This record gives sequence, structure tokens and C-alpha cells, in this order.
Amino acid sequence: MTSFPRPGLAALRGAIAAHDAACVRGHVAAVAALSVEVAGLSGQLAVGDRLVLTARDGQAVAAEIIAIRGAMLQAAPFGATLGIGAGAPAHARAGTAQPRASLFPSPAWLGRVIDPLGAPLDGRGPLPPGPTACPVRAAPPPATLRARLGPPIDLGVRVLNCFATCRTGQRLGLFAGSGVGKSTLLSMLSRYTACDVAVLALVGERGREVRDFLEDDLGPEGLARAVVVVATSDAPPLLRREAAYAALTIAEYFRDQGKSVLLLMDSVTRFCLALRELGLAAGEPPATRGYPPSVFAELPRLLERAGPGPILPDGTAGHITALFTVLVEGGDHDEPVADAVRGILDGHVVLDRRIGEAGRYPAVDVLKSLSRAASGILTSDQAASVRQARAHLALHADMADMIRLGAYKAGTDPEVDAAIRVVPCLHAFLAQARDDHTSLDDSFTGLSRALRGAS
Repeated sequence: MTSFPRPGLAALRGAIAAHDAACVRGHVAAVAALSVEVAGLSGQLAVGDRLVLTARDGQAVAAEIIAIRGAMLQAAPFGATLGIGAGAPAHARAGTAQPRASLFPSPAWLGRVIDPLGAPLDGRGPLPPGPTACPVRAAPPPATLRARLGPPIDLGVRVLNCFATCRTGQRLGLFAGSGVGKSTLLSMLSRYTACDVAVLALVGERGREVRDFLEDDLGPEGLARAVVVVATSDAPPLLRREAAYAALTIAEYFRDQGKSVLLLMDSVTRFCLALRELGLAAGEPPATRGYPPSVFAELPRLLERAGPGPILPDGTAGHITALFTVLVEGGDHDEPVADAVRGILDGHVVLDRRIGEAGRYPAVDVLKSLSRAASGILTSDQAASVRQARAHLALHADMADMIRLGAYKAGTDPEVDAAIRVVPCLHAFLAQARDDHTSLDDSFTGLSRALRGAS
């Protein structure tokens, strides 16, 4: 038998890899509101592969296979299905040559606003691609090879620094209803958090509010060190889902360079709503409050990608410190998405509408907020101050009605008297203007002063 020398085999493999893959063609058999059925490509594509549909006017619409039923492939488009009818051409690259969905991030992306497919949205020209393809659907780092959480990270916001103290690489959930100051708090975090890079994912955001957020809330200072991924509420569900994956992919790129990355995603709820639309379109049965089972299988795959990265050869590691917002429907913090996210993340911050209506922003409910990693980083004095402040706030909340009605007489209970004296100072300490940056050390210094009754 003739044997080929190794250099010849290497050259052959290179030639095969460089050759354009064969293009296979099929056609659209049926069109629904959120998906299309494609015939003629059975055995050529798999779930997650992408293809291109051609509309009546010649417009190309990218789509992704979300289900396979016998000889029919079910695909969800990244764009509108207008003009796509039965018989419309569908084509893709065949077999193992099918490329994985990837982005090519680079440091030149900082300060840019992009869509989930990596196209610029800011009118500043094309994005310079990086040298390495980063798969959009990546697995989290192996649990036993990840670094541990790092030191405390300064978030620049007093109430979070003290009562939800965050470590580098920690993941927190920000639970809030609409209109409670969530976007403003995110803008403060993006500007003031002590990190190398910020990645923001606006998933299902109102189109009218995007420029307001970029120019007023984030500002030039925050945008300069950030990459913003935007998919507005009118985008197809596949594009809204992809926004979350794209943001994690970009954050992982900078993390693997050993950087400290801040990831802000607004919101996980809209990501789950996009998954629900896709799951129902693919024929999954609605389970918990209309969410199909795949939503709760996909959620940890997304959230676990954030956190400490793998240990690099030099012994260091990059981190993704992440805050994921959750929109609680009707104030129900036990609804399925909120409950699932709370069980996966390393802590939760609750924004209360009543606190905002009283004029105190950020409207964080200290008594319902918790950082699960705080106990390992607070000094004994800091931990004592936090416990004392929580005790004063809890006791004052229990006695609020009696105090307001005048039913409580001063001197009856020394602890209640202390709470009445200290809580107004604590409330003044917890309030913070949007352009007010307070460091981690200054936050605990201010808390100690408030506990002494000084404003």
C-alpha cells in the first residue's frame, strides 16, 4: 500500500480546509409567524446551524435551525418574514463545513454599539475584526479549573458597597419592576465600577430609550470603556436571544486576556421571553406559567458563563463580574424566572417601588438584598456595622405604624429609641445622586458616621 509522507498529508488537509464548502439548497415549505419550515435539506443541517432564506424581492434573511421533524427543518429568522413564501429558496453550507456562529471581538470594539450579529449600530463605520473567532454558544469554564472569587470590587454605589458587597467575579441579580430606577443604577455601575472593561447587553430594550441611555445615563465617559450590544423590543426573538449570547462572548474575550470585566445585562427576563417564543414556535409544551422546559435548561448555561475565568498559564485569571436584571411581574419575586435566577446567582439586590416613590434613589430594599460572598471579605468592624444598620432598619420598619400614629412613647424601649434616632441618618446615607461616586472605603466610613447619628 502506498503511504503518503506527512508533509503531503498536511498540505492536503490545508487545501481541503481552504476550499469553499459545498452549498446545499432547499426551499421554504411553510411560513408561520415566528418560524418557517424548510424542505430539501434533510440530513445536511443540524439544530443550531444557520441558513439563508431569499424573500420575494431578493432580500436575504438569515435564519437558524431550531427543530427538526422528519424531513422538515424548522428555522427561526433573524429578520422579518415579510416576502418569504412557500417555494422561496433556502441555502446553506453543507455538512461538517457548516461554521459555528462566531464573533471576532477586538480591543477596537471598546466605545462601540453593535447588534447581536456583530454589525455596528452607531454609524461609525465597520468594526475592526479580531484575529480569533469566538463561538457565540460556548460552554462555561470547567468548574474545577476556574479561579476563585477575587477581592472586593468597588461598585461606586454606597448601598451596594455596604449591603451587597461584591467580589471580583461575583454574579448578582438586580430584581425590579419597571420604572424603579433600574437603568439609572446600571448607568452608575457602568461608570463607577472599578473594572478594565464593561459590556452592556440591552435585551428587548425600548427603541426610544436606547439613545437616552447611551447619551444621558451612560455618557461619553462610560461608553469609552464599554461595548454595548443592543436588540430592541421589536427585534425577532432569535435576535433578542442572541444579544445575551453575544454579550457573554465579548466579555469572555476580554476575560481570557486576564482583564476584569463588568457585564451588565438588562434583562434576563426578556431573554427568557425570547426563549419562550422560540420554544413555543418549535412545538414545545408550555409548562410553568407558559414557559417551556428548555427555558430553564438554557438559563444556567447562560448565567454560568459569567464569573471567574480559567486559571491562565501564568497563574492569573480574568473575571466577569456580572449584574443581571430581572423584571418581576406585578412585584411577584417568586415568579418562575426570578426564582430560577435567584437560585443560580451569588446574591440579589431588590429595588422597591415604594422606596422610589418616597424619593430615595437608588431604591434598594436593604433588608431584602443579600450578597452570598460578602462574609468572606468584610472586616469584623464592617460586618458589625452592616448587622447593626440592618437591625435598626428592621426594627424601625416593624414600629413604623406606631411611630407614625404617635402610639409609641419615647423612652419605652432603648432599641426603638436608637432606631428612631439613627434611621433618618441611614436613609440620607443610602440616597445617592446619579453623578455621585463613593468609593468602597468611603462607603463604610459613611455608614459608621450614620450609625453614630451623623448625617
